[in-house]
Amino acid sequence: MFGIWKLGFGTSRHRHIKIKGIELVAMPIEVTPARERYGLLLTALAPVVPQILGSAFNIWYNATVVEPLLTPALKQRFFETVLLYNSVIYPVGVVLWLRRIFSLRNLFHRLCEGSAIDSESLTQARRRLIHLPWFAAAICGVAWFLCIPVFVGALFQVQHPLDPRLLWHLPISFCVSGFIAVTHSFFLVELASHWGLFPVFFRDARADRTPNIFTLSLRGRGIMWAVSASICPIASLLLLIFAPRSPAINAGWFAVFVGGIGIAFGIFTALMMSWLVAKPIDQLRAAADAVSHGDLDVDLGPAGAGRADEFGRLLSEFDHMVRELRDKEKLRQTFGLHVGKRAAERILARDPGLSGVEEEITVMFVDMRSWTARASVSAPADVVEVMNDFFRVTVRVVEEEHRGMVNKYLGDGFMAIFGAGDSGSNHAHDAVAAGREILSAVKKLNYELEAKRRAPIQIGIGIHSGPAIVGSVGSPQRLE
Repeated sequence: MFGIWKLGFGTSRHRHIKIKGIELVAMPIEVTPARERYGLLLTALAPVVPQILGSAFNIWYNATVVEPLLTPALKQRFFETVLLYNSVIYPVGVVLWLRRIFSLRNLFHRLCEGSAIDSESLTQARRRLIHLPWFAAAICGVAWFLCIPVFVGALFQVQHPLDPRLLWHLPISFCVSGFIAVTHSFFLVELASHWGLFPVFFRDARADRTPNIFTLSLRGRGIMWAVSASICPIASLLLLIFAPRSPAINAGWFAVFVGGIGIAFGIFTALMMSWLVAKPIDQLRAAADAVSHGDLDVDLGPAGAGRADEFGRLLSEFDHMVRELRDKEKLRQTFGLHVGKRAAERILARDPGLSGVEEEITVMFVDMRSWTARASVSAPADVVEVMNDFFRVTVRVVEEEHRGMVNKYLGDGFMAIFGAGDSGSNHAHDAVAAGREILSAVKKLNYELEAKRRAPIQIGIGIHSGPAIVGSVGSPQRLE
């Protein structure tokens, strides 16, 4: 039946970033052929293995412990109930499960093809997908735990005395088998859907922001793991200690068998938990380590988008934080190009409010003499080239060599400030030294202009020291 499904995704190209052995995968553009072929099928078959394992334990327990306690009449009724119950409950469970899987199939293929889907239908499908592990666990739980009243009730219908030890061993058998099947069905369906379905349904959305969802928390996962891997095997041993002894039980071998089951399921569950829990923690650790070393190119968006639990929110919010840091760094770099790197760092380090602080500073004004008349008779390209050459040599002198900062350009000149936010500097001396070096730099520039057969420039420099209000002025929306 599954062979006729078109199960899949397409092809995939990922951007991989490796940081100290941890691979961070950027947002996928497409999806892999393996997921296209096996995504839905793997999710549909995920509950099968836990049911087989639970049934194997149940069959062994019943054959070893329960069957010797049954009279021929009770044994006949027991096996009749097994056949009748399984012939009813298995088809019902399979139909319910496949209906839920098929409810996702149409949208799955439309998303793979890139077709438009209305938001309401997509939201409902995403919600069903997130709740898929719960749905599988509910079907398994009802099927297994309903066995207790059904089988006990069926045995009571036989007009033969019922061994009271059966009232212990039958519930133990179904409870342990049921917990094994339910917990592992939940984890396997979650793993399969995360691998095969989430990348399609949440390609451009965050799973944790789907409305009206209920996900298993990290604490809940720990409890479920404890129930499956340790509580069930240990509880079965304890119950058998207090339960009336079945004549077929060899306590030593039974303890070894149950202990082996506990170890096997503990390892298996730990592997699943490592994928569901340890992997996002490793990704987050690697990303945090990269950011701490100044690398803001990490991308945890896809990892967070594919999780509906706390990890999804944690990874997505971390990725949002990195994007904001990236934007701020870009703003800082762009801002520095306009006001100078030193000025930008000082301004960004100060309170951006409208209040100011009175400080003792030195202000320098530099402009080119008779520039307006010269510009009116020169080609625009020549005017811009000379101005850029002038600002190139003078701004370097102010900001890189004499600890000043160019506050603003004033047409053919600029205003520079010395000592703002740096009370320990000899700002007046720095300004005078900068002025003298500017004169020398302009003299060298004039030699270059004369070599290009252009007229030299003349400048004027004004310097004044005194108290001033240093801060930002303007409106809350735009400051200067």
